[in-house]
Amino acid sequence: MAKKRYYSPYDTVNAWIANEQSELTFTGTTYQDWVRWREVFDRRLRELLGRTPKPVPLDPEVLERVDCGDHIREKVVFDTEQYASVPAYVLLPKDLAPGERRPGILAAHGHGRGKVDICGVADTDQEYAERIEPLNYDYARQFVRRGYVVVAPDWRGFGERLSPAEWARVGRDPCNVNYLAEGYRGYHLLALQIWDGRRTVDYLQSRPEVDPERLGVCGLSFGGTMTTYLAALEPRLKVACISGYLSTVRGDAMGMRGLGNFCGAQYMPGLLTIGDIPEVAGLIAPKPLVVEMGEQDTCFIIEDMKRAYAQLERIYAAAGAADRLVADVHPAGHAWSGRVAFPWFDRVLGMER
Repeated sequence: MAKKRYYSPYDTVNAWIANEQSELTFTGTTYQDWVRWREVFDRRLRELLGRTPKPVPLDPEVLERVDCGDHIREKVVFDTEQYASVPAYVLLPKDLAPGERRPGILAAHGHGRGKVDICGVADTDQEYAERIEPLNYDYARQFVRRGYVVVAPDWRGFGERLSPAEWARVGRDPCNVNYLAEGYRGYHLLALQIWDGRRTVDYLQSRPEVDPERLGVCGLSFGGTMTTYLAALEPRLKVACISGYLSTVRGDAMGMRGLGNFCGAQYMPGLLTIGDIPEVAGLIAPKPLVVEMGEQDTCFIIEDMKRAYAQLERIYAAAGAADRLVADVHPAGHAWSGRVAFPWFDRVLGMER
C-alpha cells in the first residue's frame, strides 16, 4: 500500500484535523471536572495569545456630541497602549437623571464599517437599507433605547482604524496583512483586539453615568468573536450574547468548512492544540450567556453551530450553570436577533421594566 503523503498546507492541516485530538477538549461531567479543566484551559489560552502591551493612562477626550433624538451620541477617543488610540461612540439615554448610574454595554462590531453600523449611523436611507437593516445590525442603538449606556469602539483595522488600502494591495485580506504586521513587533492581532476591549471596559467603568458592577458585552460575527474572548477573559463583564459566531474550527474537517471561515483579525493561534471555540466560550461559565444562531446563516453553518452549542451545554452543565445558558435559534440568516438577549440582559443587569 502506497504511503500517504501531504503536499499543501491545506492537505497537512486537513489531515491533522482528521487524525489528531485537542489536548484539553472538555470531556468531564462534574463540577470538580470543570474547575480543574477551567484552570488549565484558561492558563494555556492566555499563553497562546502571547504578550500584551504595557498599559498607559486612557487620557480620554470627547470629540463631538450629537443629539440623535431619543439619545445622545458622543464620539470619544482614548489610549490603550503607547502606540494605539481607540475612537469609539458612547450612546447615552436622554432620560438619565443627574447622578444616576445605569448598566453599561460594550457593543462589539463585526466586519464592515466598524462602530458606525452598530450605532445605526448612515448618511442616506439607502445606505441604512443596504448595510444595517438586513443584519438588524444597530444593536448598540437598540440597547441605548432600552436605557443602557453603550460604548462601541472601532477594533484594529476597522472604521477609523483602517490601514491604507494600498498597503494590503489587490487581492489580499487587510485583516491578514494587519496580523502579519503586528507580528513583526511581537503580538498576535487577536491579543491586541482583546487588550483594546479590556481597556474599553476600563473606560466604560470610568464614565460617571455607568454602574461599574453592571456590565455586559454583545456582538455579531467578528463581534461574536470579540464577545466570546472578552466574556471569557474579562471578569468584570457579567452577561454576554454571542451572535452568529459560536461554531467549531474543526467544522466539517474533510470539507474544511470550519477552517474556511477565519481571518487575521480573529485568528486564535494554536487553538486546536488545546480545544476549540466551544471550550473558549466555556470559560464564560457560570455567567449568563445567550447564543444566537440563524437557521439561514451561510457564514456560520447552523449544523456546526448546533454541534458547538451542544459541547457548550456540557460545559455549563458541569459548571452547575445549565440554567444560565440559552440558545436563540432564529429563522433569519447572519443577523442579530435580540429577542432572547434583550430580556436576559434586562434581568441580569437589573433593567427589567
